[in-house]
Amino acid sequence: MKEEESFEEKRERLNEMVMDSGNLEIKRFFNLDNQVYEEGALPKKTKELLGLVASLTLRCDDCVEYHLNRCYEQDVTEEEVMEALSIGLVVGGSTTIPHLRVAVEKWKDMED
Repeated sequence: MKEEESFEEKRERLNEMVMDSGNLEIKRFFNLDNQVYEEGALPKKTKELLGLVASLTLRCDDCVEYHLNRCYEQDVTEEEVMEALSIGLVVGGSTTIPHLRVAVEKWKDMED
């Protein structure tokens, strides 16, 4: 990875590599992942906050960053992010604290 390559650029490049494999099951899963976050009974904003909580509890920093980026695009407030992260902390326990730190730092950087 080039140093100047952003998280989003790297993610897009790697996703293209995966999709170029031609594996039907992988393509179906990626499609489902995209569809589930579309507007529905729950607004996109809520779905991204749910994704953020799940990502924190699963301790996936890449997933946390992805959902923070989407939350930012959906005009989620810092108060909403912190409330969602507090739920993730309660559900995930103390093992999520290092990932919580990463999430808070990333959010603060995005707001600057």
